[in-house]
Amino acid sequence: MRDQAYWYLENIDVTGIFCPNKLGDFKDGHQPKTYKAGEYVYLPDEYSDTIFFITTGRVKIGTYSDSGKEITKAILSPGEVFGEMSLVGEEKRRDFALAMENTETCYIKKNEMKVLLRDYTGLNLFMMKIMGSRVLKMEKRLESLVFKDSRTRIVEYLKELASEKGQRVGYETLVRSFLTHQEIANLTATSRQTVTTVLNELRNDNIITFNRKRLLIRDMEKLV
Repeated sequence: MRDQAYWYLENIDVTGIFCPNKLGDFKDGHQPKTYKAGEYVYLPDEYSDTIFFITTGRVKIGTYSDSGKEITKAILSPGEVFGEMSLVGEEKRRDFALAMENTETCYIKKNEMKVLLRDYTGLNLFMMKIMGSRVLKMEKRLESLVFKDSRTRIVEYLKELASEKGQRVGYETLVRSFLTHQEIANLTATSRQTVTTVLNELRNDNIITFNRKRLLIRDMEKLV
């Protein structure tokens, strides 16, 4: 199964744009940035002028409610971009970006990116695809919250995770770097206890196996 996190565009090297000469000879200000697990890349209300590209690790994008509850919007992996809302008028960050594990990013400033977008059609398509995909995902999550119960939301998230990040192993699908139960709860607007109950039921039915590091779906058709 192809990793959906890596966008393939025939006429553009996205890694080369964000990480020029990754083996050395970076321009000033374009050295990779590294973040330790639990370190924020940025916080709400910080100035929004940078777009990031993940080379290693994982980043959580989220926000906090007025009561202080964390709302997770996305969990991103190597090959994915974040901070792109600065290109469409965001002056201050609305979300936070948090390194979930030791993470390395390359980055480009908003003004530099705008020049590249003007000059490279392929890069325009890349950024439009990212933004469009994220809008569709948010709409799908909103519909799920309104029309579907907690168990259905959790199961559909597992299917989405397998489709985007999974690797076929015979008839099974393997997802590495599985999330914690609380992270799944945050993404599906459920509780950690509900996630634990649903995952254990699926494991007892021999549909999935999982631990802190991976999820193995034995039969996608039975994942309902």
